Amino acid sequence: MRHPPLPSIWLVTDARTDAALDRAIARLTRGSGVIFRHYHLPPTERAKRLIQVRRLCRRFGHRLEIGGEGYGPPAPHRRLATVHDLREIGRANRFKAEAVLLSPVHPTRSHPGGKCLGRLKFLLLSQRARMPVIALGGMTAHRFRGLPSHGWAAIDGLTLPPSPLRRQGSR
Repeated sequence: MRHPPLPSIWLVTDARTDAALDRAIARLTRGSGVIFRHYHLPPTERAKRLIQVRRLCRRFGHRLEIGGEGYGPPAPHRRLATVHDLREIGRANRFKAEAVLLSPVHPTRSHPGGKCLGRLKFLLLSQRARMPVIALGGMTAHRFRGLPSHGWAAIDGLTLPPSPLRRQGSR
């Protein structure tokens, strides 16, 4: 199956942003990507929600990847591999992933108190990837500026309205 070009902006779905998800998908720039996870839902409900998200993605011209299928830890069948260190980047290279989502670049609500890569380690690790790198983890359009990567992905950064603190670039 042939896939559309690799988007530079990716919206990642999860339970806490579901109420704002439809609106967020509609606001994305045409040709963006949506990574459907929704692991919190039972299989039947997840399948129903996926149908809704798939329709929205088609309507607004977005590429859709599904968690556990085309998106997840490096594997031979994954187009988008989630990576956090050099070993995982090596696996994504061997499996010839289309792109890697390298995270977490910055502190994130998804993993409060978790260790983040920071800008320098992100840059060093991204140089080892043989495919485009997408920055994930506490990302916003402001934080992406000047970061030499193919693109960026976010949960909150693309679904929640910007707070005054985030607009100023602080946490």
